[in-house]
Amino acid sequence: MNTCLSTDHVSVSYGSGAATVRALRDVTLDFRPGELTLIMGPSGSGKTTLLSALGGLLTPDTGEVSIMGTTVRGLDQEEAGRLRQRSIGYVFQAFRLFRSLTAIENALVALEIGGVRGPRALDKAKAALEAVGVSHRANCLPSELSGGEKQRVAIARALVNDPPILLADEPTASLDHASGEQIASLLRGIAAGARRIVVVVTHDNRWLERGDRIVEMSDGQVTKDSGEIQ
Repeated sequence: MNTCLSTDHVSVSYGSGAATVRALRDVTLDFRPGELTLIMGPSGSGKTTLLSALGGLLTPDTGEVSIMGTTVRGLDQEEAGRLRQRSIGYVFQAFRLFRSLTAIENALVALEIGGVRGPRALDKAKAALEAVGVSHRANCLPSELSGGEKQRVAIARALVNDPPILLADEPTASLDHASGEQIASLLRGIAAGARRIVVVVTHDNRWLERGDRIVEMSDGQVTKDSGEIQ
C-alpha cells in the first residue's frame, strides 16, 4: 500500500540503566490520506512520543519513520527541518501563538519561514483564516480571541503552507464543550475535504464519533487499531 506517513517497528526509550523507560515498543502503523486517526490511551501510554516520531522531531532507537516516501533516519538536521516544513503542520493544546502578533500576522510568520512573502503571502494567510472561519478576526491579537478562535488561528497557521500531513496534540483539551466540538468537526473536514492525513492525540471522547480510525495505546504499544487491514 502506498502511504505518505508510516512507522515500521519503531521503539523509543528515555533514560538509561535502571531508569530506562520504554516509551514506544515496536510500533508499526500506516496512515492514509483523507483519514482522521485518533491516538488514544492513558497518560504515559506513548501517544505524544509517537506523535513526535511521526513529525520527525525525534529519531527512534530502532525502526523507521517514513514521511512522504522519505525515511527520517539518516537525514541531517537541515534536511529533516526541510522535510517537516514542506510536509507537516502542527497544532498544539496551548495554541503557541505569538502574543504580540495579530491573527493574520501569526499565519504570515509560517509563510515567511517557508520563504513566501509579499502579496502572495498575504493572500494565502487570508485564505487560511477564512478556511477555518476566523477571517473576521484577522487583525485581533490572541488576547482578544476566545479559546476556540485561538485554536482556529493555530490551525490556519499549521495549514497555510498546504502540508499533506497535520499532527495535533490534544487540540481540544483547553476548550469548552462547544468550542471543542467545533474544532473536532473542523479537523474532520480538513482530513476529508483536502485528502490530508490528520492524526490527533486526545483523551477527549468528543472525538470518537468523528474519527475514521482509532488507535489505542498502552505502555508504549498499540493495543487496538480499528483501521488495521487484515
